[in-house]
Amino acid sequence: LIVPLMLLLLFGIIEVGTYAWTINKSEKATQMGARMAVVTDPVATGLNLDYVGLTIGGQTLGQGDTIPLNSMLVTCNSTACSCSGCPAGMTVALATGSPSPFNRIVQRMQNFDSTITAANVEVLYRSSGLGYAGDPSGMDISPLITVRLKNRTYQAPFLFKTAIPLPSSSYSLTMEDASGSVSN
Repeated sequence: LIVPLMLLLLFGIIEVGTYAWTINKSEKATQMGARMAVVTDPVATGLNLDYVGLTIGGQTLGQGDTIPLNSMLVTCNSTACSCSGCPAGMTVALATGSPSPFNRIVQRMQNFDSTITAANVEVLYRSSGLGYAGDPSGMDISPLITVRLKNRTYQAPFLFKTAIPLPSSSYSLTMEDASGSVSN
């Protein structure tokens, strides 16, 4: 009488542990994807905009003015980039290359969880309040980059034999050099 209950409990513990391990792998993959995104070429083109003379939130920026917080939000997925609240004249597109910056992020994430696909990944660039209009040393804006992992399921191998939704995970860092194709 006790053996079936003990086996059920044992397999239940294994299922819950494997589910928790999968969540942990997803979170670590998201962290590494964000790290890759902040030190390599941006996924979106058009971020290198000269903010001098642009009006954001009713304020026209001059040379050396701080770029206001929440002046843009660029969202990129595996097929396109879109921009909301972006300054006039800013057009964004998905960067290309072989492999593209987006695919390099996905490949880095797949090193931690091989079940991740490009369709599960989203990269967001949000103004952080850092950066100065007319910065002569690079991009004017220093965005906050968020890598988000979503729409994934866990296939329970033992007891339930069903797909269980995994929680979305995201991780944000401030852009660093945004140059190159390798993260150390």
